[in-house]
Amino acid sequence: MSEKNYQEIIVSQCAPQVQMIELNRPKLRNALTTTLLREIAQALAAAEQKDSIKAIVLTGGDKVFAAGADLKEMASLTAVDVLKDQRPAIWRSIYQCKKPIIAAVNGFALGGGCELAMHADIIIAGESAQFGQPEINLGIMPGAGGTQRLIRAVGKSLAMKIVLAGEFIGAEEAKQSGLVAEVTAVEMTIERAIALAKSIASKPSLAVQQAKEVLLQAFESHLQAGIAYERKAFTVLSATEDRNEGIAAFLEKRPPQYKGQ
Repeated sequence: MSEKNYQEIIVSQCAPQVQMIELNRPKLRNALTTTLLREIAQALAAAEQKDSIKAIVLTGGDKVFAAGADLKEMASLTAVDVLKDQRPAIWRSIYQCKKPIIAAVNGFALGGGCELAMHADIIIAGESAQFGQPEINLGIMPGAGGTQRLIRAVGKSLAMKIVLAGEFIGAEEAKQSGLVAEVTAVEMTIERAIALAKSIASKPSLAVQQAKEVLLQAFESHLQAGIAYERKAFTVLSATEDRNEGIAAFLEKRPPQYKGQ
């Protein structure tokens, strides 16, 4: 079931409580324009307002995720234009989505496409997936968090190779390095991402939200700050109805009935 009409993405309800956002510039290998990124941010913001949506799948389809930024759009920008660019705020709003995002990646996820995949919480990669930050070949470098997120995901040495040499890594290497959670057959990538999203959507939503927030805090801070943040969230969840229901259902050997309260 398709939702609001966008210019460069398709938003649909792909399963109960799961929304899909599909990049829709196939002839240009889903090159990322400001319009496309803004529409992703708008779709995520709309999903956040809907209690009926518990998880989101982000994909470029069966052939390509996103082959990078739209270079025609970038070519005309001066340094002043880049300084005033609205993209950093758009990227930030994508990353700050409170609901879990699973990226289903087939084919190229390069440059801004790789950065977009890393903005998701979980990456499921098809066997055809190729990840890279080849901006160095254009005399530039990643500018949407690529250096920072990549080095945290795969470590210094591999991140340096990917960024400084502009080399790609395949799906299996991406999984071994920690960038990707699972590798599937190409025809199963989106299906597996939806299944995982459905599984997450079946969990108590307040706990999912708090757990995501704490995990991101750990990703972005030092250990003791992360532990303190974790304990605070854990304490907050102890006051929820879902927590009491989850424990009661386990003890009573019955399926829990979560209400998001």
